[in-house]
Amino acid sequence: MGIYRATIAILVSSIGGIGYPGIFFLMLLESSFFPFPSEAAMIPAGYLAYKGEMSLALVVLSGVLGSVAGAWLNYAIAYKFGRKIVLKAISKNKLEKVERFFRKHGSISTFNGRLIPVVRQYISFPAGLAGMSPAKFTVYTALGAGVWDIILVVLGYFLGENQALLSKYLNGITLTLAVASMASIAAYLYYEKRMAR
Repeated sequence: MGIYRATIAILVSSIGGIGYPGIFFLMLLESSFFPFPSEAAMIPAGYLAYKGEMSLALVVLSGVLGSVAGAWLNYAIAYKFGRKIVLKAISKNKLEKVERFFRKHGSISTFNGRLIPVVRQYISFPAGLAGMSPAKFTVYTALGAGVWDIILVVLGYFLGENQALLSKYLNGITLTLAVASMASIAAYLYYEKRMAR
């Protein structure tokens, strides 16, 4: 518990020092291929909002904008270089199937992908590979990132330094979102299949 409190104190102090641009940059890293946990930025920022040292709305806005910027970095890399790299591993026919799927179902895949651990960092790659509409990509990335960032900020706002409750609620929410996301994708694909008959 002592180590956890010390870690939280360091993160709170650091985020308080770097402010909203720091939140933006950290979430840009988290949303790209750099392995930085969003919890380490948004939960302490939520706690600072509770203490009145940061604006709740600006914390969320900074986090969402950073997430979108990081996602766009991945999108651009995949759009520019992805096809050549992927074709070294799979056939052109398989790649075209993936591209067709993502062009048709990219919106729900992008939104739900932002709510699933690990997937959220990499869902932008198939979007860029398939040339998903930039406008749709931005909107659905922002929506998915917004849901996740708000959850983290609210946890930090109400639970602060309570390690036990933070771990309990965060794990439960993460699992629930992952299951709900996969279930909604399955239901969506089933509905699409029925409508196509």
